[in-house]
Amino acid sequence: MSTSIHRRSIAPALLSTAVAFALYGPSVLRAQSTPAPDAAALAQAAAAQVEDDPNTPQREDAETLDEVVVTYRASLERALDKKRESIGQIDAIIAEDIGKFPDLNLAESLQRIPGVSISRDAGEGRNISVRGLGPDFTRVRINGMEALTTAGGTDSSGGANRGRGFDFNVFASDLFNSLTVRKTASADVEEGSLGATVDLDTARPFDYDGFTFVTSAQAGYNDLSEDTDPRGAMLISNTFADGRIGALLSVAYTKRNLIEEGHSTVRWDNGASSGGFSPDSPFADALLPSTFHPRIPRYGILGHEQERLGVTASLQFEPTDTTLITFDGLYADFDATRSEDFLEAISFSRTGANGKPATVVRDGVVDANGNLVYGVFDNVDVRSESRYDELATTFKQFSLDVEQEMSDTFRLNALFGASESELDNPIQTTITLDRADTDGVIWDYRGDDRLPLIDYGFDVTNPANWEFANGLSEIRLRPQTATNKFETAGFDGEWDFSDALRFKGGVLWKKYTFESTERRRASETAVPGLPDGMTLADLTRFVSLYGTDVPAGTDTGWVIPDIDAFNDLLRIYSNEGAFALSDAVASVRGNNRSVIEESMGLFLQADFEMDLGAIPIAGNIGVRQVETEQTSTGFALVAGSPVLTTIERDYDDTLPSLNLTAQITDDFLIRFGAAKVMARPGLGNLTPGVTVNVSGGARTVNGGNPALDPFRAKTADLAFEWYYADEALLGIALFYKDIESFVQTSRETRPFSSSGLPASLLEGTGATVNDDFQFNIPLNTPGGELKGFEASWQTPFTFLPVDGFGAILNYTWVDSKIQYLTAAGAASLNTDLVGLSKNAYNATLYYENERFGARVSAAYRDDYLTTVPGRNNNDVEGTKNTLNVDLSASYRLNDNFELTFEGLNLTDEYNDQWVSSTGDRVNVYHHTGRQYMLGFRYKY
Repeated sequence: MSTSIHRRSIAPALLSTAVAFALYGPSVLRAQSTPAPDAAALAQAAAAQVEDDPNTPQREDAETLDEVVVTYRASLERALDKKRESIGQIDAIIAEDIGKFPDLNLAESLQRIPGVSISRDAGEGRNISVRGLGPDFTRVRINGMEALTTAGGTDSSGGANRGRGFDFNVFASDLFNSLTVRKTASADVEEGSLGATVDLDTARPFDYDGFTFVTSAQAGYNDLSEDTDPRGAMLISNTFADGRIGALLSVAYTKRNLIEEGHSTVRWDNGASSGGFSPDSPFADALLPSTFHPRIPRYGILGHEQERLGVTASLQFEPTDTTLITFDGLYADFDATRSEDFLEAISFSRTGANGKPATVVRDGVVDANGNLVYGVFDNVDVRSESRYDELATTFKQFSLDVEQEMSDTFRLNALFGASESELDNPIQTTITLDRADTDGVIWDYRGDDRLPLIDYGFDVTNPANWEFANGLSEIRLRPQTATNKFETAGFDGEWDFSDALRFKGGVLWKKYTFESTERRRASETAVPGLPDGMTLADLTRFVSLYGTDVPAGTDTGWVIPDIDAFNDLLRIYSNEGAFALSDAVASVRGNNRSVIEESMGLFLQADFEMDLGAIPIAGNIGVRQVETEQTSTGFALVAGSPVLTTIERDYDDTLPSLNLTAQITDDFLIRFGAAKVMARPGLGNLTPGVTVNVSGGARTVNGGNPALDPFRAKTADLAFEWYYADEALLGIALFYKDIESFVQTSRETRPFSSSGLPASLLEGTGATVNDDFQFNIPLNTPGGELKGFEASWQTPFTFLPVDGFGAILNYTWVDSKIQYLTAAGAASLNTDLVGLSKNAYNATLYYENERFGARVSAAYRDDYLTTVPGRNNNDVEGTKNTLNVDLSASYRLNDNFELTFEGLNLTDEYNDQWVSSTGDRVNVYHHTGRQYMLGFRYKY
């Protein structure tokens, strides 16, 4: 099967080279490329499949599900066709790719694409990184319109999302029939991405031929939680009035109950700035400023209950052969409850009189990296902590798309729509039980530096050994919200100047609104005494680890506060008296903020075809001009007092782009792209003023800067693609980004008294001006270079005597060095970009015939940094490499009915987070178990 570019020579189109030079100057070879959405200008339709092969559908029937027999292989071929026919660099997953991969959500589907890596929350894909650039640098469009969904997560996975990164776990993959990752830029694709633009497209009725009905159901089992959960999906579509009207409805539902458990430390610290242990400690090495220790060594059990519902609806009307009107609606509801139960030693995170200075180190061992890996301690405050969250993300989007052919050569298109994502966390409650000045506490990391022995020296299962006391224990109430809204109106046109030259132009108006709220108690350490006759035995319950292999002697079960029982007794949700909530508490002012961005973008683009000697060339050249008006509102300090402040600014960007595709032979293509791109600053960095936050032992001061410039870069891409056989591709893509303007957060630990901030900001927090705080300040820096390559190989194993075997392999290498700065602006570390994995690969082996299909997939990503500079006197923080293995199998009983089986996370991969590039100190080491799913799929 081959594709050929139209061989038309037009000398005027050669001026594209001159125009490119005029736009870029000498840096023309240092920019980027992106796919043209219209494939017709690049290639003719692929040759028809061999008619006598019953396993290969005809191209014109590719969207007709009930006519597809070998669905997986057919969808792979369609995805290759889409990639082949584009002008810029794209990768796609189409139709049954999504439904048939062993994926719970969109992120896990996207990780199969070269250059895409994911991060997980609760054992499920949440965010993606593309070519080393993290979630904030990737823009997502749903049915052609920019959108953003945010959810709540554990603190170790980023917590509640108040940034620009898209949370893909809000959606089930069953709702979409194509995913496209646009890795290069073109003028007709709007700005906002440094990494990639991801297009998510839901199904439409005209995608199918007449009446179509598809349904599936599965029962899932997790070997750690030992729970069984349901999952189901349905699509129904039909056309009427001789195919002029179409209607479609799809629904997807998932329920998950799982356990996450393991060890964590909330980072490691030393005595360099935070003070040392008691001078009465017999073990002198613990008093050295360079000796690191875990801040809050603990084991924890996290329970996740999630329900995900998604609904799409589409109406299409074609009143004439030249008019198409499409209305799309998408609704998603992601509800979750999460419990977090920890048994921990809290003293080691405190610098005051009831913290490390009062803790005696009786014995210990310090390893070669300066880590206190074994210790015996007296005067330690021990805590049983229970947290409960109720979370709901609701997403709604509606869009109207009108396509009108004015003549054979002139077309107009209009797009109008709006989307809203609302994260509501109405209950975030933490209650602690405490035991002060405990003797004989032991930790030992010598046998296992990820799952240590921890012995607290007393019976942690006996409620009588715990206290609930004012000034010692805590009741935290922290309800919060985050809302993201987009309003969009766009209009563009296309004019075919000739068979080989097309002009495009258009305007796009967008208004983005972000709003965040949070409330807290005035004093979280103010707790009432228990009534006479009531003991903690009436207010606690017992928990224990489910299936984590810990060293002998470790406390694996303990009593925790029963939050429902405390509420029944104290009415902690009454919002009255000691439990009244306010958004004016110093610790939450920084989360009560908003950002509004209104942008107007204009673009002009020429799509062309020409011959360079005997080589057909297709491409586009254009420029996009966008102006952004930004309004930031938050609490700033005025004369030492917090005042709600609004700051306005505007900036503009001129973004030229060039994309070329040369067809060297019928099956070998070379692509080149160059562009200037931009991504807007992180939302949290745009808040005016500073915010003080005290949460348990964590103390931070976060600054904002509404005047930050966007991230800006010049990019260049070069790709070679060889379609050497049906369903086959061998390709390599080189990419380069010169990040000229970067935003980073400098971090420095020092006493609050050194900041010059008023002590009144600490009122009600329990902290003092002598405590050490982590100061986080955003600032613009020069950035640096990012470079890398992708290698892809997709092939059927035609050399085997049995037809149906094949493989999909890809590998990505990325390198980037960023000069990080201190809070004072001095050079700090020169190291990797946050979120960048230097090496990543995906591998899928598959077999499919008319009846049976099976696939096994592996996704690997290297270590990557998460925080630079690191906190608590560590140089960096990061996450270790992961290798996730999944499998999927199906057996078709007849043309309509098939049985399915999936196995996810078969290696029970741990989430391994660490601090220090040299010390490799464990921060989080959690796992969620293996997931198995058995079900069926029915098509009519």
